[in-house]
Amino acid sequence: MDKVRDLLFSRQDKEYGAFTRKLTPGLTEDNMIGVRFPDLKAIYKELSEAEKALFMRELPHKYFEENNLHAVIISHIKDETECIEAIEAFLPYIDNWATCDTMIPAVFKKHKGLISEKAKEWIKSDKVYTVRTGVGIFMRFFLDADFKPEYNELVAGIVSDEYYVNMMCAWYFATALAKQYEATIPYLETRALTPAVQKMTVKKAVESYRVTEERKKYIKSL
Repeated sequence: MDKVRDLLFSRQDKEYGAFTRKLTPGLTEDNMIGVRFPDLKAIYKELSEAEKALFMRELPHKYFEENNLHAVIISHIKDETECIEAIEAFLPYIDNWATCDTMIPAVFKKHKGLISEKAKEWIKSDKVYTVRTGVGIFMRFFLDADFKPEYNELVAGIVSDEYYVNMMCAWYFATALAKQYEATIPYLETRALTPAVQKMTVKKAVESYRVTEERKKYIKSL
């Protein structure tokens, strides 16, 4: 959509774009404009609901920032079913960790009925960022009052050679160690995680301000 692209280029920051490319493998000058996240949120607010709906139908997008804006729009959808449908339509086009991790729908904080089942489906995918999305859902929305031990089991069962899958699994378990320690520490003690995820989990847990120093010392020994 021309209006969206014009708005993105009006907020272009080439130095920021060059910095972001270093952190996001696969991005080039040809598919990145260079727009900071607060500016993406401002653009979201400038668009009408009709313009957002039209933009979301225009897949695939050309630019990284268009994908990130798409993720921001999804994150603001207020109906659970509509949000899941929008995620599933967009998942095949996500090709980097940043866009994937930008998609955090607020609706799932209060309405979790369908999303846990969808997340279970997504973690079985052969697509890197579909799996990462599923694990991210469990990490962000199901490690507090809605936690079930089976979620640890599901994430532990993911075996992948993909760095961005393993890193999200480690992020999940490091967060679980902070929030559900007793249910989670056995996975490290018994080496139930793959070696890559175990190592990343220990590193992230030791760096976490939410894990006590005493527990960090023990986790580091694992």
